[in-house]
Amino acid sequence: MSESEQRSLVATTVALDADSETLEDLLALLPARRRVLSWVRHGEGLVGWGTAAEIRTSGPERFAHAAKWFEELVAVSTVTDPVGEPGTGLVGFGSFAFADLPGFSVLKVPSVVVGKRGDVAWVTTVGPAAAPPPALAPAPEPEAPRDVVFADAYVDGEHWMRIVADAVSRLQDGDLDKVVLARDLLAAASAPIDIRSVLRRLAAAYPTCWTFHVDDLFGATPELLVRRERGLVTSRVLAGTIWPTGEEDFDHALASSLAESSKNLEEHEYAARSVADALEPHCSSMNVPEAPFVLKLPNVMHLATDITGVASDGVSSLDLAAALHPSAAVGGTPREDAVALIAEIESMERARYAGPVGWMDASGDGEWGIALRSAELIDDRTARLFAGCGIVAGSDPATELAETQAKFVPIRDALS
Repeated sequence: MSESEQRSLVATTVALDADSETLEDLLALLPARRRVLSWVRHGEGLVGWGTAAEIRTSGPERFAHAAKWFEELVAVSTVTDPVGEPGTGLVGFGSFAFADLPGFSVLKVPSVVVGKRGDVAWVTTVGPAAAPPPALAPAPEPEAPRDVVFADAYVDGEHWMRIVADAVSRLQDGDLDKVVLARDLLAAASAPIDIRSVLRRLAAAYPTCWTFHVDDLFGATPELLVRRERGLVTSRVLAGTIWPTGEEDFDHALASSLAESSKNLEEHEYAARSVADALEPHCSSMNVPEAPFVLKLPNVMHLATDITGVASDGVSSLDLAAALHPSAAVGGTPREDAVALIAEIESMERARYAGPVGWMDASGDGEWGIALRSAELIDDRTARLFAGCGIVAGSDPATELAETQAKFVPIRDALS
């Protein structure tokens, strides 16, 4: 575990006019630098820049190390927060590795955070001493990526279908119920990629998703792993996918077929149950809907379930994310067997793909999504894109390959 020097910080939150034209687009406030942070949905959320403190950690205790570090940082810091909303005061943005090893995880406290939530807006400055809030103004339109070329990364499509076929064979033998397998692409641009342009495109095309960027990992995830807000715990589960055509009547029929598909319902049930089972020890009461609903996104439709509960033991949102990860939506069922099979046959390193990504404030409130529909900047001109599918005994490798191609679309379009 490595971390910046643990020292006391001064965090000062100041209220802003939420109706100001300056705050119409939070992402437009990001300055021209690569080390920016975002968690934005429907034009609301948090953006940040600069680094007041951070921890980088790895291994099975990565969540615990980060949580302890942040708790100790809060204890020695001075926080002035007259706004008192989730996301005000001292805030850390985090992104965690999918697997215990290898791969690093990071929790970062930015120097500046700008937030908007309904009719409330704010700016927080963080540093070794109190500082006045910065002058906020939209930055010039960033340049879009140029001449981007995509290529297979670890394995090509044919090889990946053989991996899926191997998994299906094991599932049919009864080794496990479900496993999630992923693949990756490389995107190479002719000039440095300005991540701000990519984030703006993702937020405009997928406003119902959470557009995130933490330490070079970026994307637009539709899946909220967990939210803790003043004692209320919420988790959105997505599993089971079909692709719309753009024709309203036909897509309505597709949505009905998705809701009645035994294969997709089975996959979704595993995912929802894994989340409910993980949350139950931390909640005094829970509500788990009996049947999923169909969530429609621009390029896909998913079966979705919103699970809610009341936190009973004072755990933070990061503690809850650690308890939930990896859910059946990104690992499989049973969890340990599925994760072991992923490590054995997937033939690529996931790094922080499909791991928790989001934020937490000093009270422990926060939002953590799953890093799906995502990519990671490898260097200034190269990104690695990720997409995965839930595999059950009835899965068809060619259909699963097509699903990954559909799931690459958001990031491919944002980079193209």
